[in-house]
Order: sequence, then structure tokens, then C-alpha cells
Amino acid sequence: MKQFKTILAFELKNFIKNKTFVGVTLFLVVALAIVMFFPRITDAFSSDSDADDGSSFSGYSGVMLILADGDEEKIAYANAFGAAFTDYDVHVATESLDAVKDKITSGEIECAFHIESPTKYTYYVGNLSMYDENYLIANEVMQSIYRLEQMAEHGIAIGDAAEILATPIEFENVSLGVDQMQNFFYAYIMIFALYIVILLYGQMVTMNVATEKSSRAMELLITSANPTSMMFGKVIASCIAGLAQLIAVFGSALLFYNLNREYWTEFEMAEMFFDIPPELLGFMLIFFLSGFLIYAFLFGAVGSTVSKLEEVNTAVSPLMMTFVFMFIICMTSMTSGNVDSTLMKVCSFVPFTSPMAMFTRIALSTVPVHEIVISIAILAASVFGVGVLAAKIYRLGVLMYGNPPKLGKLIKQVLFKK
Repeated sequence: MKQFKTILAFELKNFIKNKTFVGVTLFLVVALAIVMFFPRITDAFSSDSDADDGSSFSGYSGVMLILADGDEEKIAYANAFGAAFTDYDVHVATESLDAVKDKITSGEIECAFHIESPTKYTYYVGNLSMYDENYLIANEVMQSIYRLEQMAEHGIAIGDAAEILATPIEFENVSLGVDQMQNFFYAYIMIFALYIVILLYGQMVTMNVATEKSSRAMELLITSANPTSMMFGKVIASCIAGLAQLIAVFGSALLFYNLNREYWTEFEMAEMFFDIPPELLGFMLIFFLSGFLIYAFLFGAVGSTVSKLEEVNTAVSPLMMTFVFMFIICMTSMTSGNVDSTLMKVCSFVPFTSPMAMFTRIALSTVPVHEIVISIAILAASVFGVGVLAAKIYRLGVLMYGNPPKLGKLIKQVLFKK
């Protein structure tokens, strides 16, 4: 235990002294601070500009013109569009269509609707944004006006027709299981974060072990220190460092969000991200840490088998392929909505795939409690077992030079050595 604490403290000190590690953490915290305070800053500047200019349009600050054939039609359509497009200043066009186009091109007005018939219109705008949904609103307005006119022609009073069309439909969605729409975002964030962290810190563990192997001092250290303590110390240190970095980044994001919560009310995605259910957060931490540990042990063991740093990428390729395979399976299941397929259920109990697969099922489906318990138990036992096995491979691998030892030979020596 003393050796483990010494190695753990030494490895953590190396992370703290690593300028790249500290620099990236500080950069992410500062970047998040800028992002989270951005709505407050822009609101302050917009308030100042509004105070200086007393004649600014509301909301979008854009002018919308309505063109139609008859004067009554123009006014009727302008009133209807004005009620629907509350972020625009809607007016009846007094110019020709060409003049209106010139105003849009010059930026004098934002857009215009040319009503050609009760069921046909043309939408004119300068730069058509990929998020522009004005035509969808216009479709509803035109359809509503057309229906009212048709009902009136068939003997239904305009007031009665308007009341019929405006009658709301009352509904309520009751989920007796899990709301996939609500939890999809959490599952996606966890899987993507685990993917990035394992790739980043797993490679870091491999490189550190391979670099240490090139030092002859490791021969003395590995023969005097317990290899299990060394391997667990290195891996847990990297886990603590990675967890501390995530806490610093996401913790600062949560702090900055709470300081500016009133300025983020229009962004439902941000509110959803920071209001994760506590039980889902607990499962996220369990599977995140377990998944990181089991792969970090494997990366450390692989790093001890290489003789040159150039061989690291080749050596870790099988692990990377396994991990990417797990990532693809989970993402495909999430996007298809079928997270309870036979493949996903099997992957939920395989320790190398369960961190992603089981959490995905928990977030997007109703998983029996006994399955969750069995999956976590298998994963916990596998983390310890893989850690011990990785420590033995680490001890043998560090002392081997020349050509990288074959995996079969290493496993035979580890398992059957007396």
C-alpha cells in the first residue's frame, strides 16, 4: 500500500507539472466562461444601443412587406402576417415588386411575401438562412385564411369558422418508462466524453509506459517495486487527473451557467444539459470511471510490450478497434431508437462494451434492476482482474527488449508461470 501511495503521488505530481495538461484545462475553463457570459454581455450592449435609439423595431428588428393585388386583400394579409410574425414589423407594400426586390438586396428591408393567389405566394429574402422557417409560418397563415374563405362561401359565418379552426386540441404525453427524447442528449454526451477521454488518456498511459521502458532505471524499479502497485498507481493517477480535469471544466461551466441562468432561458438545450437527473448522473459516473479504468489498464499493459515509441500506434490498434466498434454499436442503436436489441443486451454484460452499452440502455430504455446489478458486478470484477493481469504483463514486458513479444507468449508466461 505504501508503494502504491508513493507511485500515485509521483504520477499525480507529473500531471500537475505538465504544462500542456494545465494549459488545456485553463484554456477550456476560460473558453467556457466567455461562452456562458456571452448572453449577458450582448444583452448589456443591446440595452445600451436601445437606450440611444428610440425608434428600433421589436424582436428581429426586420421589416416585412406584403404584396397582393387588391387593397382589401393587402390589408387582410398584412394583418394576418403581422399577428403570426411578431418578430417583424409588417407593412403593406406601396412599391412595385422590382422596387421591393431592390430594397431587400440593399438591406433596407428584411423580406417580402408576394401573395399571388389564396393558395400561392413567393417569399423574397436577401440571404436565405438554413434556419429560416418563415415559409412554414406563412404556409399556416395562408392555409388558415383559405379555409376561412372557403367556409364562408359554403354558408358558415366567418366568426364560427374562425372559432372552429382555433379550437385547441388538448393532449398529454404520459411515459410509463423512459423518455428517450429527454435522455438522448445525456447518453450522447456520456458516450462521446468517454470516447474522447479514453482515446486521450489511454494513449497518454501507453506513451508514458513506453517512454519509461526506454530508461534502464526501470529495470531496477520493476524488480524492487510491486508491479501491481506500479500499474494501479499509474492508471488511477491518470484517472484522477482526467476526472479532475472534467470536474474543473464541467464544474466551471455549471457555475458560470448558474450565474447567468436568466440569460439562457431561451436556450432549452443548455437548461437540459445542466439539469441532468441525479440517478442518471450516478450511473454515468459509475460506467464512465469503470470504462476508463479497464481500458487504461489495457493501454498500460500494451505500452509495456513495445520496444520503440514508433510501435505504440501499431500495438494499440486492436484496442482502438474494439473501442471504436463499441462506440459505433451504441451510436447506431441510439439513432435507430432500438437500444434493446439482442446485440446491445449482449454488449451490456461484456466488460469491454458494457460501459457504453448498459448506460445507453439505462438512459433510453427500462432495464431490469437485476441486469444493471449483474452488469456492474461483472464490470467491477473485470476492472480488478484486468488490472492484476495488466500488472503482470507490465512486469514482464518492461524487462523484454528487442522484437515486441507475441501476445500468446506473454499470456502463457503470465498465466502458467510457476
